[in-house]
Amino acid sequence: MTEKADFNAEEWDRLRQAPAAAAIMVIAAERGGTIRESVAVGGEYAEAAKEAPGTLLAAIASDPPKIDREELGTREELSVRGPQVISEAVSLLETKAAADEVDAFKLFCLDVAEHAAEATKSGGFLGIGGKRISEKESAALDQIAGTLGIERSVSGPAPADA
Repeated sequence: MTEKADFNAEEWDRLRQAPAAAAIMVIAAERGGTIRESVAVGGEYAEAAKEAPGTLLAAIASDPPKIDREELGTREELSVRGPQVISEAVSLLETKAAADEVDAFKLFCLDVAEHAAEATKSGGFLGIGGKRISEKESAALDQIAGTLGIERSVSGPAPADA
């Protein structure tokens, strides 16, 4: 089993930043809801940390990064830099971790992003009639899933609900 000790400080930071970068890509895709989205991301980290104690994923989830949104650049730069951060982390993990640990990490990155997208409704009026996942958020999720080489668990923008 792969552990935190198998990575130097720079590598560990790279692993920690990938799920957060995925979340930021989704959060930045649509205006509004940042607080709810951030709370949803935190909840996903907490859930992952408690679901499989002693695993590499739990260690990563227990040590979320402090990322300055500006560090990843403008919205346009984020669509390039975010996938780079994610790809670098996955490549690193593939050299040091077992295939099941890599798969769990990929799913965690996508789950964090999906929970951020689902945290608030977009459109509508005062949240009524909005979509759970906007088209922009869906496009960001598609990009993240493509970068990870996995399928989304929720596909496409969610329908509007009252």
